[in-house]
Amino acid sequence: MSGVLLYCRAGFESECAAEIQERAGALGVYGFCKTQADSGVVSFQCKPEEADHIGRKLAVRDLVFARQLIIIQAECNSLAVDDRIAPLLDAAEGMQKCGTVWVETADTNEGRALSALCKSISTPLRIAFRKAELLTDKDVTNRPVLHVFFRSTHSAILGYSYSYNHAPYPMGIPRIKSPKGAPSRSAAKLAEAFKVMIPPQELEKRVSSGMNAVDLGACPGGWTAVLVAQGMMVSAVDNGAMDERLMDTGQVKHFREDGFAFRPKKRNIQWLVCDMVEKPVRVAHLMADWFIEEYCEQALFNLKLPMKKRYAAVQQYLQAIHDRLQEAEVRGYELSARHLYHDREEVTVYLRKKLKTSS
Repeated sequence: MSGVLLYCRAGFESECAAEIQERAGALGVYGFCKTQADSGVVSFQCKPEEADHIGRKLAVRDLVFARQLIIIQAECNSLAVDDRIAPLLDAAEGMQKCGTVWVETADTNEGRALSALCKSISTPLRIAFRKAELLTDKDVTNRPVLHVFFRSTHSAILGYSYSYNHAPYPMGIPRIKSPKGAPSRSAAKLAEAFKVMIPPQELEKRVSSGMNAVDLGACPGGWTAVLVAQGMMVSAVDNGAMDERLMDTGQVKHFREDGFAFRPKKRNIQWLVCDMVEKPVRVAHLMADWFIEEYCEQALFNLKLPMKKRYAAVQQYLQAIHDRLQEAEVRGYELSARHLYHDREEVTVYLRKKLKTSS
């Protein structure tokens, strides 16, 4: 077995497969996907050298539905209960030295049932791989990550990912801490978006205290709570009621208005965020209009997905934004979308005006 393995949310395997098929083809790599419904993983089969090329050149952060991408080294399907490590070591023969090892499973009920095994075998695996000189003496972040992905108690896939082109979290899932007392669980979506969709080296510059923000469809204030925790001054727009604790911070001004009609009096907004349950194309057009009218510099917003053909739908939504901006002759922007861990039937989109002083 050779190719790449991608992790995704269970139920989104076909979207992940369609995306890797298209993106690999753009690199001149043609293969086929193996998927199983609700498995949380997709394998794209191709030649070993082509898989390594994908792992180097296809930017993981630009993929919508894949949480992680690893280059497959080997598949071990007959792991003995009393010795799983020896066959994994044999399968790793000839691999380049890695900086750390991640023992992982799929984000499914079946995968979570293997978490105890993953935890118990992690240290013995690390010791054995170091003894075999397949790992550095201490964990380092400037070398590839060695992945051991357990599919069952007797089956695992061995692979690797490059340190400069992978999600830097085991299983591709970041640890997110929502603001204490956030009035809704939706806060985790915006907190994750800040962590995942903005380059770490740019985060402090793009998300900082004192910025002005607008939250459209804010109530009860989950996303507003994240902005407040970052020290921003927030205009919360919604006809519903806002959480009283947020209002007591003095950082929030509540506008009981329609989110589609609202516009700020001044064009001094650094952040526009929106998690309204509305038709996605309508929200996409609204976000583009704020940029065309120069009301904001950056925006994070969610677009709801249909039940079928979700990858095609995302492409349609993003193209609608591109078309609207191009018709208005807006230049110098970046646009990306991710199906985040805390997203469900939606994607989070990041739209940013490229400033001349930014790298």
